[in-house]
Amino acid sequence: MLAGNLPATAATTVTSTIPVGSSPRDVAFTPDGSKAYVTNAESDTVSVIDVASGAAASTIPVAPFPIGVAVTPNGSKAYVTSTGSDTVSVIDVASGTVTSSISMGETPTAVAFTPDGSKAYVTSAGTYTLSVIDVALGTMTSAIPVGPLPNAVAFTPDGSTAYVTNGQDSNMVSVVDVGTSQMTSSIPVGSSPTGVAFTPDGSKAYVANNEGDTVSVIDVATRTVSSTIPVGWAPDSVAIAPDGLTAYVTNSGSNTVSVIDVVSGAVTSTITVGASPTSVAVAPNGSRVYVVNTASNTVSVITVDAAPVFTAATPPTKSNTRAAYSYTFAATGAPAPTFHVASGALPQA
Repeated sequence: MLAGNLPATAATTVTSTIPVGSSPRDVAFTPDGSKAYVTNAESDTVSVIDVASGAAASTIPVAPFPIGVAVTPNGSKAYVTSTGSDTVSVIDVASGTVTSSISMGETPTAVAFTPDGSKAYVTSAGTYTLSVIDVALGTMTSAIPVGPLPNAVAFTPDGSTAYVTNGQDSNMVSVVDVGTSQMTSSIPVGSSPTGVAFTPDGSKAYVANNEGDTVSVIDVATRTVSSTIPVGWAPDSVAIAPDGLTAYVTNSGSNTVSVIDVVSGAVTSTITVGASPTSVAVAPNGSRVYVVNTASNTVSVITVDAAPVFTAATPPTKSNTRAAYSYTFAATGAPAPTFHVASGALPQA
């Protein structure tokens, strides 16, 4: 009997810390998971992390006070919002250089792309709007009025709807119809909502409520809060694993990350990270979670252990009598699984 070296359930731990620039604010992975981009607000730069080596491989100068960052679905460009110049810097991923700058509304903060990559939405906190960028044209084409002090934005997986968190006393999420470019409704949530993320199947949205120390879980079909989950002190951002089973919430006041089991809706563990964690992103393969620590100028790397899964076909049921044969099993997991004989002995050739 063969046994693997990994538990049946996932576990998480901080395995390394990556130094970046001054006052990092946001992080985004490329679709292939090879790089991560981190905005450094007080350095006016973006750190490009090589995920394989776990180190910042390069630094790209951008417009003043960069805050938000997102990578196009095809991985060719990174958009960076800069509140110091009311612009978005467009980075060519291949060359690692800024190729253009797009004028925005006042105080652009967060940025997100539609799933098809045709548009980018940028929250403009100073004008209570969403600036819409036509990616092909590279220009802002319209501004959609939303609730007060918009900060974070996320799209449903089908790209039909955007949710925008509205901070401070509004305590709501603005719902925007992408087809008509209009705000159609608002959803009451907890106190001072900041981060928002959808589950991969689009059935739920998780909203971090900074002054409520909670996460509101929105049922997307009914556009109502179905549950409220207590987390750490001053949650800022939330990200959900690609398999939809786990949500990660940064708690900037307690220097921790709350790990939520999406099925049960319970916090299963709390991970200590750096000072003032304000942003979180999960690698496309789900094996790593990057946490931006604003006050310690670092990124904490959380490694996610996944139980081994056999990927090979079923071995042959028949073989020649008294003739040795071999068959190789293939398995995936994080870290890479190994196997040993748990009982008995393997047959000898």
